[in-house]
Amino acid sequence: MPLLTAPVPPRPLATPKNGACRRLFLAAAILFAASTPGTAEALKKADGGVPVQIAARPEGGVDEARLSQALDEAAAFPSLRTVIVARDGETVAERRFRGPGLDTPVNVKSVAKTVIAALVGAAIERDVLKGVEQTIAPLLGDSIPTNASPRVRDITVEHLLAMRAGLERTSGANYGRWIQSRNWVAFALSRPFVDEPGGRMLYSTGNSHLLSALLTRSSGRSTLDLARDWLGDPLGIEIPAWERDPQGIFLGGNNMALSPRALLRIGELYRNGGVYDEERVFPESWVRDSWTPQGRSQHSGHDYGYGWFIAEMRGHPVYYAWGYGGQMIYVVPAWG
Repeated sequence: MPLLTAPVPPRPLATPKNGACRRLFLAAAILFAASTPGTAEALKKADGGVPVQIAARPEGGVDEARLSQALDEAAAFPSLRTVIVARDGETVAERRFRGPGLDTPVNVKSVAKTVIAALVGAAIERDVLKGVEQTIAPLLGDSIPTNASPRVRDITVEHLLAMRAGLERTSGANYGRWIQSRNWVAFALSRPFVDEPGGRMLYSTGNSHLLSALLTRSSGRSTLDLARDWLGDPLGIEIPAWERDPQGIFLGGNNMALSPRALLRIGELYRNGGVYDEERVFPESWVRDSWTPQGRSQHSGHDYGYGWFIAEMRGHPVYYAWGYGGQMIYVVPAWG
């Protein structure tokens, strides 16, 4: 599972043009969920004295020479800061090329959308939300502005998770105007409909923010509190406070800070079917649903589930979280 904190669009996952980048994906992402356990040992040090761990494994396991070569070549990629590779829950290689340390939380941008989706799954597991078919209007109540279209009442939790609410996007060129508004929830809900609820995928941070508002209204607790309780504690990761809207709702879908090793554990949570360190966070069915294509990105051409993009590598599905600037989690369950 590589974590990149550089502008790396997702399309090269399938058709990479840069040689070092291609080898990096092949060496790192493919190894995430193979079936042979092993014992990690420090074999060498990266440039500048930053430790690298590569696991010694039986025949048929990790190609240590190839992995080491890929990491050495990746060091020349100027925007790449950190790579972590794990297999069967065991870290087989990690390297910090530059930038903050592996345990230092940094802005992971839209990887926050994946985290918000995980919280929705945890909320359904705890009966805080009834399910993805639940319509959002009864939950939001007076947060819905009077000028909103009546079709807002047809939007479901699933529509928001899959970016299929039908509302005009609040991302891209519309993002600045949205976050400068006095009420982010009302602004998102008052956008004109450019498709029907359940129509085509329209990637929008406003959808994830509405999910954050739903979590807050339904639980009576802040999204930060839920994230720390439902994810931070079982995964043993630090989740610092992040940006809030004028009404105090934590921004859903952007500007959350997590460390590279925290992202690794989120990937492990999904790879293990919603369980981490023998504690269940959400049901295994939530992982299957999250990784089931719901729409397709017009930008990358890749499918999208609940907070996860879905691509293919050598005939195997690859699930990835993507933050603007290249903060990535890749999970390849079938590779062995």
